Amino acid sequence: MTVIGTVGLPGSGKGEAAAVAEEEGIPVVTMGDVIRQECRDRGLDPAEAHGEVATALREENGPAAIAERSLPLVRERLADHDTVLVDGLRSGVELDRFEAAFGDEFVLLSIEAPASVRRDRVESRGRDKGADEGGESLDARDERELGFGMGDAMERADVVVDNVDTLEAFRRRVRRLLREGPEALDGEDSVELRVDAEERPEAER
Repeated sequence: MTVIGTVGLPGSGKGEAAAVAEEEGIPVVTMGDVIRQECRDRGLDPAEAHGEVATALREENGPAAIAERSLPLVRERLADHDTVLVDGLRSGVELDRFEAAFGDEFVLLSIEAPASVRRDRVESRGRDKGADEGGESLDARDERELGFGMGDAMERADVVVDNVDTLEAFRRRVRRLLREGPEALDGEDSVELRVDAEERPEAER
């Protein structure tokens, strides 16, 4: 059993990683879907109220609220699959919850890219409203996500992929990770494998 989580700022490539998993027959639990459903339950448009409702859920039910709602979905899919991908962790608290639930079987992948690259990707989607269209700017979205504690989760990730090469190169790396595990990416450009803090030499801490 393996549960692979992804973390990354808007436009980093989490959606592409999820698409590769689906192509590989690996079920994907998207944490953002929990928020979108809550928006609909509250009679709100997910495209406009996603950030507001994400914040409200955490304020009303604690910082691990969305992770808690995602866990039953992950367990349900593990009943029939050896691997599940969880798309979109937002904080170290959520990471703590998944690690508590799945232990060493949980692997966190941080997908990273500069703001300029991510901005181009977000704008090219067409479906994301910018600030001039009544939506949030990328800077505002970044600030909100980092406010949830995303930076902590990214720093604690087991694998970091700098998604600045071609789409094909990124998809190939994700596919190898899903098929062969993190060790398959050892030594690749734009990839960093990390060990647990307890395993690092004292001088590196």
